[in-house]
Amino acid sequence: MFVLPAAAIFIVFLWLPIAKGFVYSFYQVDFVHGNTFVGWDNYRTVLSDRDLLVAVRNTLYFVGLCLVIGFWVPIFFALAVSELRRFQGFVRASAYLPNVVPLVVLYGLWRWFYDPVGPINAALQALGLDSVAFMTDPDWSMISIVLMETWQQFGSAMLIYLAAVLSIPKDWYEAAEIDGAGIWARIRHITLPSIRNLVLLMLVMQLIATSQSYQSQLAMLDGGPMKATLTYALLIVKYATTKLEIGAASALGVLMFLVLALLAVIRNRLQDKGAGA
Repeated sequence: MFVLPAAAIFIVFLWLPIAKGFVYSFYQVDFVHGNTFVGWDNYRTVLSDRDLLVAVRNTLYFVGLCLVIGFWVPIFFALAVSELRRFQGFVRASAYLPNVVPLVVLYGLWRWFYDPVGPINAALQALGLDSVAFMTDPDWSMISIVLMETWQQFGSAMLIYLAAVLSIPKDWYEAAEIDGAGIWARIRHITLPSIRNLVLLMLVMQLIATSQSYQSQLAMLDGGPMKATLTYALLIVKYATTKLEIGAASALGVLMFLVLALLAVIRNRLQDKGAGA
């Protein structure tokens, strides 16, 4: 009975929309005149859309950039902060501050950073380098978004890694220091093996989160320039809000759900493995 209210909220606001999404993917949705069953037509429509391939490619590129640029940043900071003997609390609070910046402020701030006459290009010109069209060059647009999101989100992941690092018995490090192990030897042979399962779990969780990303791409560039930041999730949003094709958007959502469900299974297995270890 105590669990019933939470279960009811969970079913109404999570599983019921998922179930209706599956149903809508087989209908031409019209909230005024009623829905019409169209079978697999929505899936044929989205699979024949040339923007789908662009969106999938951009999503994979975005996920890859997030792994290369952003995944290792919180690990590095966690290892660095764990070695601090003073001001550790101040550094942890400072690293987490970008997470509490409202998204409206975040996007406005980074638009200013990336402006042709903004501080980043001003610094490049002061060094004698050419300015970069962060927002209008298709080669730089996705990288610019990844840099922004890395700055804004690495703090929370860093705290998770830091908690895991600080939970490692200090006796191991003291014994390693007595044996003459330096800082890099301690990190390589003690710290990294101890948090290996957590790193794998965070990797899968980041894959799930970044594959659903669309807010930054929508707010900063609306999928441009030249569809360079049109991700899969943003394509779903455009089908639902711009084209008003709820059935096709639901079909895209179902396809994404199947892929993410597989990643969720992998995440749960890694989490169970980590708990068992």
